[in-house]
Amino acid sequence: MKIKKIKAFEVLDSRGTPTIAAFIELKDGTREFGFVPSGASTGSREAIEKRDNGKNFNGKGVEKVIKFAEENLFPELLDKEFKDQKNFDERLISLDGTKNKERFGANIILATSLAFCKLSSTILKKPLYKHIHDYFLENFYKETQMKMPLPMMNILNGGAHANNNLDFQEFMIQPVGFSSFKEGLICGVEIFNVLKNTLNEKGFSTAVGDEGGFAPGISSAEEALDLITSAVEAAGYEINKDITFALDCASTELLKNTKYSFSNAKKLSSDELIEYLSQLNKNYPITSIEDGLDENDWDGWRKMTEKLGKLTQLVGDDLFVTNQDILQEGIDKKVANSVLIKINQIGTLTETFETIRLAYENNYKCVISHRSGETEDSFIADLAVGTGAGQIKTGAPSRSDRTSKYNRLLMIDAFENLKYLGRGELKN
Repeated sequence: MKIKKIKAFEVLDSRGTPTIAAFIELKDGTREFGFVPSGASTGSREAIEKRDNGKNFNGKGVEKVIKFAEENLFPELLDKEFKDQKNFDERLISLDGTKNKERFGANIILATSLAFCKLSSTILKKPLYKHIHDYFLENFYKETQMKMPLPMMNILNGGAHANNNLDFQEFMIQPVGFSSFKEGLICGVEIFNVLKNTLNEKGFSTAVGDEGGFAPGISSAEEALDLITSAVEAAGYEINKDITFALDCASTELLKNTKYSFSNAKKLSSDELIEYLSQLNKNYPITSIEDGLDENDWDGWRKMTEKLGKLTQLVGDDLFVTNQDILQEGIDKKVANSVLIKINQIGTLTETFETIRLAYENNYKCVISHRSGETEDSFIADLAVGTGAGQIKTGAPSRSDRTSKYNRLLMIDAFENLKYLGRGELKN
């Protein structure tokens, strides 16, 4: 694959914030695009998302970032031959030369990395998910099997994703009691629509947050979970059989001066927050808790894992930031049992594959995830299927930036006879 041209563009994400799209063109005219998402609630150890800090878009523009890459990065890739994804990504990493990609920015590096992956798929005449699977199987994890992922559907928003007093960031449902992805998606959509009616009847707003979930003026986790429970039952489904719950606490956002501070003025220590999450887990069918504690609260994470790790999935997002070195530290310290995979946290597809491989080799589950600022690109749907992750977190069945991923999965499901994993079957 000899590269003839690389071009990047300033485009908009789902919040109207600039992000980057890039395309790579080969000598024969074949070209593909890569789009990069952007997060609102971010971990401090994420790779650098570089912006202009100028007048346009309140300082969030990326035109200068693109211009710098076009003058200093892209010329080093032109007329060069690359044998595969790892070879290309290693060149990107080497040209940047920094630990967290601060020279060029992980946003433009990732856009280029994803464009190369799509281009490889096109050249090989394989569907993207099949190309990802074959490459991951051959180069990273020999036991990989393609699977349709179990959705983790964010239907009530709080925290940094909504303008309300709900402290935890995401209240999600997982349709675990079904034999196919389509059946599970139908269940999730029906519950989402019934929840809208439930909120209307109670006089709450049905405006949606960044990830398509509703953002009513409520302030407690219990109230949110009770509303979802009512919607599940009204939709004709059974709690803990058809549907289980998942939380993203985004607790790093709650930590203020060694205490986790809530909107009701309650301040909890690390041990007290663990106990609170334990009580929620006893009272509701919660099968996944993401970022239950602050990203630097390693001692607390160890205690939480000891108390809840055998009862529910404990997902590290801000904790691990898709970084294999940090994940290895968590494995060594017996912290969490699952890792959230966000490709823009690390900046190249190869590094993402390395983190997934490390998770699988140590029996940690993986959840492929969107960001709150998404684009129409459905790449993560193919990534979830191709790596056999078994779970995908891509928001509510609302807003085209979220439904593009669900629609892509419906298409893959129609073409492939792949296993859909329900409760108790989430194996790597």
